[in-house]
Amino acid sequence: MRISKTQRGRAAAAVSIAAVLALTATACGDDGSESGTEGSGKGEITFWDNNGGPRTAIWTEIIKDFEKKNPDVKVKYVPIPIADVQSKYDTAIAGGGLPDVGGVGTAYLANMVSQEALDPLTDRIQGSSLKGKLVEGMVESVKDAGGRGDDMYTVPTSANNGALWYRTDLFKSAGLEAPTTWANFYKAADKLTDGKNNKFGYTIRGGAGSIAQAMDAAYGQSGITEFWNGDKTTLNDPKNVAALQKYVALYKKATPAADVNNDFTKMVAQWDTGTIGMLSHNLGSYQDHLKALGKEKFAGIPNPTGDNGTRVQVSNPVDGLGLFRSSKNKTAAWKFIEFAASHEANSKWNESAGAIPANTEAAKDPWISAAAPTELAAKALTDGSTKIVQLPYYLPDWNNISKADNEPEFQKLLLGKVTAKAFLDKIAEELNKAQAEWKELGNG
Repeated sequence: MRISKTQRGRAAAAVSIAAVLALTATACGDDGSESGTEGSGKGEITFWDNNGGPRTAIWTEIIKDFEKKNPDVKVKYVPIPIADVQSKYDTAIAGGGLPDVGGVGTAYLANMVSQEALDPLTDRIQGSSLKGKLVEGMVESVKDAGGRGDDMYTVPTSANNGALWYRTDLFKSAGLEAPTTWANFYKAADKLTDGKNNKFGYTIRGGAGSIAQAMDAAYGQSGITEFWNGDKTTLNDPKNVAALQKYVALYKKATPAADVNNDFTKMVAQWDTGTIGMLSHNLGSYQDHLKALGKEKFAGIPNPTGDNGTRVQVSNPVDGLGLFRSSKNKTAAWKFIEFAASHEANSKWNESAGAIPANTEAAKDPWISAAAPTELAAKALTDGSTKIVQLPYYLPDWNNISKADNEPEFQKLLLGKVTAKAFLDKIAEELNKAQAEWKELGNG
């Protein structure tokens, strides 16, 4: 969850590029850098949910609670699919129409900060009921990802973590040990596969969001714990290349052919209704599995460990709520953010999502220990058993490089049209260039 101080140094001097981008955006007309006003604290505000659909029900409940306590404020809820959120924000920044409040994850925070779309929130937090009530690791991640020193541009609400979900009933029937190691993972993937009867050991993510999962599998197996070696990324290190090649070789051998197009929604639905042994996804799908399978048929554990017993995983974004600079009613918008990040609301949201709360009081609630996968994930992040490869969220181009720009390339990799080396070399070249440009602006 935390980016190192060294990386924060690389991100600390974003002001110069932000100024250039802000001027460019202003030339296009109404944009996110408009200063807005505090407003009356009453009336309607607009909230964009950055994971509309899966989180619509819980946000609807929280909004209802907020409006009951604040009858002078009405919240217009707009669900934005997670795959579309950055493009929606970019379009609105360039052409107008930004909300008052929006869900903003650290994966694309730097891009939005550099375009001057968000108000800094440090002073508002210090003067509110949230002071001292936010998990420090998440606060640091938000600061680091924003790239403006100690300024915070979102209020953290949750952190997720990767999990390997597995069908305990299928494992028991096959006489398999839990996939706590990569060796056990590959053994189970093979043994649980019976393609003629549409049974598979694993489901691999080939559609939207595939890159992060692929990186997690590569670093998890290679044991490499640093994303940078000097000014060059370790992503295309030969150990990562070999690990990724082994992982993608599962496609169509131990996974369904349809996986090449599956985003997380399709992948989760396929696992919940079928006879697939394992699924890599974050804690957010816990409730889906619980409803579909029941508590006795599945379990979720942190990523497998290597041969030496060490678990390595890539960092996960911290989600949060941002206050948009162009808002005409920042007072009401802040009321909503403060409420949503409060103990009761933050606990309710994270219990629904199966995520780790950002509110320190919510993080102590009984449901955490009752939800075994969440408890295990939280423990893995704090007990020293896991080495985190910190991804460079501070690069404004990070989200594009790690998502839309290269997701079609990963599909080519699955289909055998490019090699693992060529795939990782392409992304590495783009990241090295982005890092060099960032440093040329005075960072690092």
